Amino acid sequence: MGVTRTAYQFTSHSFVNHLIDHMQYDVYSDLYIRDRYNVFEFFSIGNRGTILKRIIFSPTEYPDVYSLSFGDININGEIDDYSIISNNGDRNKVLATVAYAIDIYLNEYPDRYIYFTGSTRERTRLYRIVIGLNVEHLSTKWIIYCQTDDGFIPFKKNISTNGFLIKRKL
Repeated sequence: MGVTRTAYQFTSHSFVNHLIDHMQYDVYSDLYIRDRYNVFEFFSIGNRGTILKRIIFSPTEYPDVYSLSFGDININGEIDDYSIISNNGDRNKVLATVAYAIDIYLNEYPDRYIYFTGSTRERTRLYRIVIGLNVEHLSTKWIIYCQTDDGFIPFKKNISTNGFLIKRKL
């Protein structure tokens, strides 16, 4: 029994054009979206070949808060976010694609919050740096919070963070 997937191309989506204009990163616009926008898949194409990536939005114990999981797909068909870095030479394009998927998801579910953190401190730091470099653009559409040891605060650059919480501006 196979999984039926629908491919969506969002190249005309205004967010893609805005990402390219303001973040100066391209995105993988051939997304496979299923399970009512809770699962996104795409292929990273780079110097190590073609690698299947998956983004999952899962409910948490908190109402309207969904956890974002992301990573390469292992041989068992599961996300392996603890694996070594793919090093496919397209990190910025992959991260811009994750932001793109978040935007599509929050367009579909504008009352939800998205929580995410890196699987390591280094990855969480990378996400903080990427958000910080693009906060002016991202904050036009999203409210972004940092999770610190004291709780959630509005996003600030250059502070130690444990995770992030994002909500669409209504």
